[in-house]
Amino acid sequence: MNTPLSRLDWAIIALYLLGVVGLGVTAGCLRRKGERGGEGGHYFLAGNTLAWPVIGLAMFAANISTVHLVSLAEAAYKHGLVFGNFEWMAGFTLILLSLFFAPLYLRSRVATLPDFLERRFNRGCRDVLSVVSLFSAIVIHMGVALYTAAWVLRGILGLAPGATLLGVDALLLFIVVLGLLTGLYTMLGGLLAVVWTESLQTILLFVGAVVITVVGYLKVGGWSALAATLASHPHPLAGAAGSGVAADTGRFLSMARGASDPSGLAWYSILLGYPVLGIWYWCCDQTIVQRVLAAKDEKHARLGPLFCAFLKIWPVFFFVLPGVICVALVQQGAFGGAAPQTAADTYTFLVTRLLPAGLKGLVAAAMLAAAMQTCSAALNSTATLVAYDLFKRRRPDLDDRTLVAIGKVTTVAGTLLAIVASPLFGHYSTLFEGINKLISYVAPPITAVFLLGVFWKRASGKSAFLTLLAGMGLGAAMFVLDWFAIYKGDFMLTAFLLFLACLAIMVATSFLFPEPLKEEARALVWEDWREPLRQKCGSGLADYRVVSALILVVFVALYAVFR
Repeated sequence: MNTPLSRLDWAIIALYLLGVVGLGVTAGCLRRKGERGGEGGHYFLAGNTLAWPVIGLAMFAANISTVHLVSLAEAAYKHGLVFGNFEWMAGFTLILLSLFFAPLYLRSRVATLPDFLERRFNRGCRDVLSVVSLFSAIVIHMGVALYTAAWVLRGILGLAPGATLLGVDALLLFIVVLGLLTGLYTMLGGLLAVVWTESLQTILLFVGAVVITVVGYLKVGGWSALAATLASHPHPLAGAAGSGVAADTGRFLSMARGASDPSGLAWYSILLGYPVLGIWYWCCDQTIVQRVLAAKDEKHARLGPLFCAFLKIWPVFFFVLPGVICVALVQQGAFGGAAPQTAADTYTFLVTRLLPAGLKGLVAAAMLAAAMQTCSAALNSTATLVAYDLFKRRRPDLDDRTLVAIGKVTTVAGTLLAIVASPLFGHYSTLFEGINKLISYVAPPITAVFLLGVFWKRASGKSAFLTLLAGMGLGAAMFVLDWFAIYKGDFMLTAFLLFLACLAIMVATSFLFPEPLKEEARALVWEDWREPLRQKCGSGLADYRVVSALILVVFVALYAVFR
């Protein structure tokens, strides 16, 4: 039976909302002594005061959204742990950010990554990346977060798809309310409000995720019972029209799959395609990297991403595994023959059937936390991009107060645009598929330009600009073909092939249109890829090289266990 939320649950949710908004507003009213950059530096980069624990937590929080709670459980219910590759592969790209990208970003002292690209190449590259970064923040980060949060609340309330509340479509009403609340404290508090609330929300998110995982794990009977149940029973959705699942669930606990696997994520697709998506997302996307730009110094800028990499170990166990546990519980008949109506309802199904009053409210609050923290991060990045890349660049005389005012107006506009864009993700079979498909069409040219720009001195500004334009055109064409079902291929391999095409374009045009390396760009290119590995920064476990090696070993060991 689907038990509704109790008054205690609603009280917990209400207190959470009031607490987060209050914390964000308080952050906006406080100024720390000794902050660099004046009012604008405080609002957009938290006065360059962030230490590595806050950077790591804030990066993790900006990445984790309701998509992870809902869509990873949904994907795991259909295909097992294989979608956990998107979590563990992130660890390798975060090591790249720490070793090779973060020191160059700190060295340039830029407020935005488009600004970095202009210093390395030219203004045209900055303009293209600004537009793409705005699209990414509003649609990919905020849009999907609002949509999934609304879907979760609809499920917890027991409302059917298309149901109305207060005379309005319930899904749309939830999107609007969550968007406006997040926009309020982000507009008033700036980046400091974002990182404060993100740190709190990440803790709450993990508490909720751990609770649902532990309760489900104990109910299923432990790991041996889980594996045995999956190996001996057919999938609950097997045979259902359009389910896209295999009847055999014996491989559900494996991360490496073959070409014929129904998930469509063969091991070689992940190995080739994920680095293209991951380098853009973790090393070149303003929403994520802005926390590194706000670091105290290079040491904290390097260690922050590595702490985030450590945190990325756990989503497989607390966000993906619950979907697999749900399959086994349904196979065992733990819910009296009941099962999720669709795979997308997996997480809310577990919440409403496994947890007592109070804990339901806690997990519901965690879901709201996941959505709001991603939205607030994207909103602050959007405000920074507009203030610095669209206004400050054209009118260098603008004072900090004016820039902050522009940022606040942008936050309001970004909130409204994200609310409008969020229903886009209802088009895809799963939300996780939708977000990663969009990234696979956006990421290849940016990944190619940043990689060659950082490691190859002969990469020219004209070649970078042409590569960005051509790559975006190719990505847009693939998006149209996929949207209208003209071509539906392996999106990870598609991303890799687009990346190879962009590399070829940039190398060829660099020789066709050679340019001398600008003097200001010399500090933004590594003379030798081993150069950043020779730089000492901290000692013992504070040495980024030691921490990088440890994290690398941990992820390799995890893949060896779950191969």
